[in-house]
Amino acid sequence: MPESRLLELYDRVAEAPDAIDRLRKFVLDLAVRGKLVEQDPADEPAAELLERIAAEKARLLKAGEIRKPRAVPPLDPEDIAYPVPEGWSWTQIARIGVISPRNNAEDDQEASFVPMPMISAELGVPHQHEVRRWGEIKKGYTHFAEGDVGLAKITPCFENGKSAVFRNLIGGIGAGTTELHIVRPIFVDPDYVLLFLKSPQFIGTGIPRMTGTAGQKRVPTEYFTSSPFPMPPLPEQHRIVAKVDELMALLDRLETTRTQRETTRHRLTTASLTRLTAPETTEGDFSTHARFALDNLDQLTSRPDQIKDLRQTILNLAVRGKLVEQDPTDEPASDLLKRIAADKNKRAVSARDRRAGEIKPLDLTSTPFDLPPSWVWAAFGDITISRDGERVPVSKVDRENREKIYDYYGASGVIDKIDGYLFDKPLLLIGEDGANLLNRSTPIAFIARGKYWVNNHAHLLDGLSEGYLRYLELFINATDLKPFVTGTAQPKMNQAKMNSIPVALPPLAEQRRIVAKVDELMALLDRLETTRTRRETGQSQLSKALLTTALAATEHPTRHGLTR
Repeated sequence: MPESRLLELYDRVAEAPDAIDRLRKFVLDLAVRGKLVEQDPADEPAAELLERIAAEKARLLKAGEIRKPRAVPPLDPEDIAYPVPEGWSWTQIARIGVISPRNNAEDDQEASFVPMPMISAELGVPHQHEVRRWGEIKKGYTHFAEGDVGLAKITPCFENGKSAVFRNLIGGIGAGTTELHIVRPIFVDPDYVLLFLKSPQFIGTGIPRMTGTAGQKRVPTEYFTSSPFPMPPLPEQHRIVAKVDELMALLDRLETTRTQRETTRHRLTTASLTRLTAPETTEGDFSTHARFALDNLDQLTSRPDQIKDLRQTILNLAVRGKLVEQDPTDEPASDLLKRIAADKNKRAVSARDRRAGEIKPLDLTSTPFDLPPSWVWAAFGDITISRDGERVPVSKVDRENREKIYDYYGASGVIDKIDGYLFDKPLLLIGEDGANLLNRSTPIAFIARGKYWVNNHAHLLDGLSEGYLRYLELFINATDLKPFVTGTAQPKMNQAKMNSIPVALPPLAEQRRIVAKVDELMALLDRLETTRTRRETGQSQLSKALLTTALAATEHPTRHGLTR
């Protein structure tokens, strides 16, 4: 396959998010099918090479240099996936070298040592082996030598193509984790063995009789040693390895270019969204930046994390008074505070409740941003009514024996169903503990409706109205809560910390407009996200179909008007 053909395919599948990965597999698939380079009838056929390998193994065995190998079952014709070119032979890895070779080295000899982390890192780099540290060869380790080929046994390391040719070893000897299958090829290019182990023909066929637990599945030795192995003549092996290296280098360059392009686009997106919420942005500049963002929405949200960033920017704009116009005829927020205080006093049943109804002025020197003229700052605890004392936790064991009827809420939303309910009105829930307080993988604040139960992992707040609670929901989800969270291993936002959060409070009428505009924009982003997901899925399916067609074309090049 010439570079021009690969570039042509890349141009057709480049929009797919997994385009480079698919093309790498495509190249390896062509390589082990004999479709990547031309065959040379002057090459020694693979059948004769296999005879030489068998003779050499017999000699080594007789000389005591290798152990007697285990019997290998013959190939089942039904396991052979495709015909190989003339001069090739189907064989098995156990027949082309020594499995788990024994090195004639003293136990205290200094050697390259490959620790367990090597499997999940360096073994994924084709044709490279990085020595981590030196040590003695010890019993219990896998021993290997210069030019041996290792394959990670454990999934998902195996599924990710973690394999390598061991090179640059101290004294030519190495030792490492026992979670490696090792073959020492005889008269076979180890790099060809390596590319086969990374190819879809070996990895993509599914591994029968996987051993171990669900989290530590292992590739059986029999699969490694006895699977069908497509064997080209030795000179063709060298040509295949050289061509694969050439095409992989091309794909590396394409990937670098693509990554640079995506990095530039991400920086543009980040800068555009940052400009929208910058404190020093004037109204004129804001309008310009907002129009740019809206006009280029599709280009600025090419990745899921960018859509997430845009959602956060919308919330930030909303609670800063930059999402909708202010109306000078709206009742000012200072009057709203009086209504909130009156509502809290009306519900008070004790002196403590009446004291909690007092709204105290905030220190305006510590507020995070400037407000529009009709807005005010207030402490979260002053403008809400806590109903935390009404929460009742029910253990998972107890819930298992109860009928599943009503929603059971925890820190991040509904976590179960239960046969009773504690509340029957819309209330604001805010996660009290958990990693979500810091990583924000899901909203921190949410409205619970209908009949439901709440455990003690979510703060429970009441307020003037459901519309008012909706604005507070937006505000909490827009706010960086790190200053109000204690603990890192088990983050927690207690009631006192939550109550101290300064809230930018607009007039009630503007709150309704803000909530409506946020809902509208979030629905737009939902549609954009759905469209992008469908498009990426379609692009991946199209790239798969195109590469399948291209692979079929190599089987019948004249029929498709193509040549290798």
